[in-house]
Amino acid sequence: MVGKILEPEIRSLIEARNFAALRELFREWPPADVAEVILDLPEDEQVIIFRVLPHALAADVFEYLDFDAQQKLLHAMAHEQVAAILNEMSPDDRTALLEELPSAAARQLIRLLTPEERRVATALLGYPEDSVGRLMTPDFIAVKEDWTVQQVLDYIREHGQDRETLNIIYVVDERGKLIDDIRIREFLLKPLAHTVRELMEKTFVSLNVHDSQQDALNVFRKYDRTALPVVDSTGVLVGIVTIDDMLDVAEKEATEDIQKFGGMEALDEPYMRIPLWRMVRKRAGWLVILFLGEMLTATAMANYQEELAKALVLALFLPLIVSSGGNSGSQASTLMIRAMALGEVALRDWWRVMGREVQAGLSLGAILAALASCRTHRWNCAARRRALGNAFRIHASLSAAQSRC
Repeated sequence: MVGKILEPEIRSLIEARNFAALRELFREWPPADVAEVILDLPEDEQVIIFRVLPHALAADVFEYLDFDAQQKLLHAMAHEQVAAILNEMSPDDRTALLEELPSAAARQLIRLLTPEERRVATALLGYPEDSVGRLMTPDFIAVKEDWTVQQVLDYIREHGQDRETLNIIYVVDERGKLIDDIRIREFLLKPLAHTVRELMEKTFVSLNVHDSQQDALNVFRKYDRTALPVVDSTGVLVGIVTIDDMLDVAEKEATEDIQKFGGMEALDEPYMRIPLWRMVRKRAGWLVILFLGEMLTATAMANYQEELAKALVLALFLPLIVSSGGNSGSQASTLMIRAMALGEVALRDWWRVMGREVQAGLSLGAILAALASCRTHRWNCAARRRALGNAFRIHASLSAAQSRC
């Protein structure tokens, strides 16, 4: 909203080439608000704003842009500016950008990184796709158990500036193996002479670098954490995953579930970016299956043409039966897909699910059959009344004709 109000002022500063005032205007803005303003500007003006922003703020703003906007800016900016932004980006957000790009473009951008950042980027990209390793960041605070609270606080002041989060402090041994995590409030409330060992409870929860992102999301939900440590197969702390990354995973999972609710495969890509032929392929499969199912219905109806001809009222119920079958199928698929997404059912529960759905189907069928019977009964009663009325009218007409004769 603030961006909309100040957009004329921003445009006037750009036209006047008053870059100093433009830099001061954005300096105190949250990165998310700057990103919102940039998305409303033409591409050439977006590049101008990125040129005047400090490198750290430009990197923060860049992380809030969607992939399409990021890609356009990367093509429009000079190599020096691209390198500055990529080196300032947090490792997890940079990994998300690089894995979306074609491999050739990703390799070209990796070459722009400093040796240290290039090592981090290649290490994160080396983990399997959709694994926790792709989400984590190595920017965390780790301390030793024999340190005092004073030493820990001094260490945080010296090294905590560029860390992802300071809410949780991780305790490691001499080999870097994770042995506990402690909330920062514990260090703030305890005497400075206390050691880390005295604060440890050793009840921490951790993720493995090869865990799936869906499993990590379930762990976050279960333990209600804002950040979780990530360890390798030997228990060495290699990074952390924060709740903002999990929110992105949750959004992606919810999108896939919603698409499956509609009777299609998950697109795995944004609607405007997925190739047309791939979207058609993902939508055609279930449509073909449903079409073949409807052909079986048509075949069954063809075999009962004589019965339908004898009782035409049955034909009136065919659209109701077909639509009710589709609605009940949508209900069942929605319930099952969501239950599977939440971990309420698994593949091994298929027999129990089948039994419950058969019982539910019979019950729902009985309810709809009762309604159809009531409706048919009313139709029959109305038809009899009309027939009797017609008979009385005919009888009255004949009686009147006879009296005139």
